[in-house]
Amino acid sequence: MMAETPGSAPSPAGATVTPWHSLDAEACLRLLAATTEGLASADAAARLRRYGENALPPPTPTPGWRRFLRHFNDPLILVLLAAALIALLVGQVVDAVVIVVVVTVNAVVGYVQEGNAEQSLAVLRTMLAPSACVLRDGGRVQVGVGTLVPGDVLMLEAGDRVPADARVLHARGLRVDESVLTGESVPAEKSAAPVAGSADLGSRTSMLYSGTLVSAGQATALVVATGSATEIGRIGALLGQVETLSTPLLRQIARFSRGFTAVALVAAVVLFVFAVAVRDYPWMDALLVVVALAVGVVPEGLPAVITITLAIGVRRMAARDAIVRRLPAVETLGATTVICSDKTGTLTRNEMTARSIGTSAGRLRVLGSGYAPRGEVLAETGGDAALTAGTRVATLGLLCNDARLYGRETDWRIVGDPMEGALLALAGKTGLDAAAIARRYPRIDEVPFDAGHRFMATLHAEADGHGALICVKGAPEQVLLLSRAQAAADGSEAPLDTGLWQRAIDVAGVEGQRVLGFAWRRLGGLPSRFALEDVHGLVFAGFVGFIDPPREEAVRAVAECRSAGIAVKMITGDHAATAAAIASQLKLADRVRVVTGQALDSVSDDELPELAEAASVFARTTPEHKLRIVRALQSRRHTVAMTGDGVNDAPALKQADIGIAMGRKGTAAAKEASVMVLADDNFASIAAAVYEGRAVYDNIRKVLAWTLPTNGGEALAVVMAIAFGWVLPMTPPQILWVNMVLTITLGLALAFEPPEAGVMRRPPRRADAPLVSPFMLWRIVLVSLLFCAGAFGIFSWAQSRGHDVATARTMVVNVLCVLEIFYLFSLRYLHASSFSLRGLRGTPAVLWAVAGVVVAQVAFTYLPWMQMAFDTRPVPLLEGVVIVLVGVALLLVLELEKWLLRRLDAFEELRPDGAR
Repeated sequence: MMAETPGSAPSPAGATVTPWHSLDAEACLRLLAATTEGLASADAAARLRRYGENALPPPTPTPGWRRFLRHFNDPLILVLLAAALIALLVGQVVDAVVIVVVVTVNAVVGYVQEGNAEQSLAVLRTMLAPSACVLRDGGRVQVGVGTLVPGDVLMLEAGDRVPADARVLHARGLRVDESVLTGESVPAEKSAAPVAGSADLGSRTSMLYSGTLVSAGQATALVVATGSATEIGRIGALLGQVETLSTPLLRQIARFSRGFTAVALVAAVVLFVFAVAVRDYPWMDALLVVVALAVGVVPEGLPAVITITLAIGVRRMAARDAIVRRLPAVETLGATTVICSDKTGTLTRNEMTARSIGTSAGRLRVLGSGYAPRGEVLAETGGDAALTAGTRVATLGLLCNDARLYGRETDWRIVGDPMEGALLALAGKTGLDAAAIARRYPRIDEVPFDAGHRFMATLHAEADGHGALICVKGAPEQVLLLSRAQAAADGSEAPLDTGLWQRAIDVAGVEGQRVLGFAWRRLGGLPSRFALEDVHGLVFAGFVGFIDPPREEAVRAVAECRSAGIAVKMITGDHAATAAAIASQLKLADRVRVVTGQALDSVSDDELPELAEAASVFARTTPEHKLRIVRALQSRRHTVAMTGDGVNDAPALKQADIGIAMGRKGTAAAKEASVMVLADDNFASIAAAVYEGRAVYDNIRKVLAWTLPTNGGEALAVVMAIAFGWVLPMTPPQILWVNMVLTITLGLALAFEPPEAGVMRRPPRRADAPLVSPFMLWRIVLVSLLFCAGAFGIFSWAQSRGHDVATARTMVVNVLCVLEIFYLFSLRYLHASSFSLRGLRGTPAVLWAVAGVVVAQVAFTYLPWMQMAFDTRPVPLLEGVVIVLVGVALLLVLELEKWLLRRLDAFEELRPDGAR
């Protein structure tokens, strides 16, 4: 009888799950009512109707118009559109058009930049091969992948992509690249032998999974799961359950927008009623003033400036190999408190390297990294005798080898198995001449590696014609079983001490090394045939320990992240010992704690957050484990960045606050689920992106800290004039002029600010911190009062010198512009003094902005047609000098305030950086 659900992966509720990996091949065939001859066409058609196509369900697309309109669903944007409507009704057409254009441009930029993250599921569909070779009606046929059903018998060979989950029936030399599912850097060896039912995904050597790649050998396999029941289908279902998270910046802006909108609306209504009812203003005049103030106070250019700031951050990150796919993600890195990173290729080089050689004479340490055949071989024990014995082991690794090494300088590549490539590099480090050895020992025949016997053997003739040499490499325990003796220090044969070798191999395993054993056997002459049964009676020469070494730049980047208060955690599908060794070399923590996926299964969701925070390494993990870890960290209010490259990483990438995919070896599914892609697959680029992300957030806060007080100062001056019945220091058109000219000049300059010193020495900011911190609120109040005092001071001084109201108002507009210029210079440095050569010199963007304001104000003050439009008058030279001095005085006051706050740095609520 056929099993209800043919997949070995978790299936829909109520369906049974069959542990195909733990059953023998005959039992699997019986359960699926199949034979090794394949299905009959009629039976296959009936099963196709029962199980459905071998395809993943398509994603539900979001209409483009809805994605576009989502960018208008913001309180601040809606208030701006309302202000534009009012301005249009009262005849301020230019202001209405400017507001609508700014809002629309902001929406268009967001729509183009963000795209549609839901394409992740569609990308998973492309990982299925277009056709497959199966046995039907007793013969081999090519069928479309969509028509595969449980019970079909697949014929696979090197280069094929596995089209469905399948149980191995027969295998020869089969190795499968499962990195998209398990994260393992070395192809997995496969065989038909069943494994324990509790085996994790990476240990199920009897199973093939949809979307993985056959890298070597051949196989016949029984299809046991198709479509959504496959491992990839299960991951797709997980991905669909993950909700896209908002970024800290978007949450902060939303909170700020709601509060600011409420205050602005209430204040505008109160001011209008007061002006009409108490001060007897004509209602149309009062409405014009209130609308002008609303347009002036509401920072309608803020969304555009923030978008520009983020876009500049995107450009800077791209220059450092970090490509951002969605604008708001830029600043999220600045709030990151935990980076969960994959190991292979991100923290490590993804290049196997021989790290140690064990011989009976002693142990050798191999320096160098990657496939470059350069580096020292040093004797840890045994001295010269160990070096000589190590050269013998390297010679065997050179002869029993199918890989090819090529390159020059620093760019060395291999064709073939990564561990065999590392052996070629090792031979170069020991000084062996590969061409000379190949001439001395030409290869005659071989026994290929197979998961059944777990070794490879080659037969070589001796150039002098006196005999032959069998070279063997493979799993050390298997090679030891085939050995009758071991090589002594001088190369002679000595009794085999299996316990000695096992202890040495265990030490290498604890260091996270993968181990290959080497042996030889000399023959008196060249045999007529060479087969598996001829490999016996060997002399065990020693072993080589391999490791995928950490990137040097990753070590520095991890140290930089830790100094910035960011924890780095390794989440990998690799073995615990290997992961722990790499974590120790990277110095992920003072004490590296490793948790395996099997241990995670016994931890409840309530207990997991504490464990996730304490552990540094999570090994042998599944997609569910990764998703649980990210959610557990987020439950502790961490802002989590997650890296990954495989299909198995996609759900966690989407769940994380910022998902980071690998650009070179990353799957399309991982890239689509992420918001950032590393062009160089290098962890160091993440640290660089964090640096830029913090700079972006600083600049956004600077834009806010400049916009709100300057607008507030203008508004406060007008409100006070109405409240006390004074003459208005500015007319409505002049208010709009100040708002317009400064928004398009000084308002943009801060977006181009370079990062301040010490960005990576500050702890991460709190993700839940308000956008307007206590410090910024204090600054808004202080600067608004200083601006108001400056405006009324100049207005009163002008009248005391006999100037008319129009000239006094002209001076007020000019003093506000001068004050905002000097305030800009003070604000460029939140964490340091602005009194430095670099601070006073300014950036090109600042200088161009200041030049634009000066030119505009000269035109505003002295051009006749501008004087007619805005009712302005020429300002005398002395008055102009005084206006500039008022700006200098503001800068001095604010720098004194900064100095005092730095002295009070112990009071966290006054700290400018809003750090933890």
